[in-house]
Amino acid sequence: MVGTISKDAGGKSAGRRVCVGQITGAHGVRGLVRLRSFTDDPAAVVAYGPLTDEAGQRRFVVHLQSPAKDAWIARIDGVSDRTAAEALRGTRLYVERAALPATDEDEFYHADLLGLRADRTEGGVLGTVTAVHDFGGGTMLEVRLDCGRTVALPFTLAVVPVVDIAAGRVVVEPPLELIEPVGPPAAPGDGGEPER
Repeated sequence: MVGTISKDAGGKSAGRRVCVGQITGAHGVRGLVRLRSFTDDPAAVVAYGPLTDEAGQRRFVVHLQSPAKDAWIARIDGVSDRTAAEALRGTRLYVERAALPATDEDEFYHADLLGLRADRTEGGVLGTVTAVHDFGGGTMLEVRLDCGRTVALPFTLAVVPVVDIAAGRVVVEPPLELIEPVGPPAAPGDGGEPER
């Protein structure tokens, strides 16, 4: 149900740019870096055009060298030693949203879901989508309720039957136990544990 920019991106986007990867550290002494890809096809991290930092001020020309465990070893133009490579640790890499391929009808980029209004099926607003996560058990939408609390809703057809990007909303049927407010703790003698 979710499109190709997915794994561990943390739902981050900067304006109409989408985070597709992150430099996690230096590799060796010749300026190579370890690059973690957030694209479904890890090699596609460099396929969408110029990469920039979060602020959009620095541009990176990245050349993938070889896969390594959970990352790529990559060369970045202008980075020629370990000190320069290490200085890039933690840098998140972005592409313009318009550069990404179109999605299928039931696929969505995480960045397209952020900020959507979450309406309840029976009417009324539940909150706003603030993040998209996938910790291995399926995609979850993080929704900030009007009271300020956040809830994680499974991104399934049963819980999110409608995604209308053009209208800026999703329609949700959340399990009640996820959204009902929890009452204050019972006072002693109010049906809780007996007093001693």
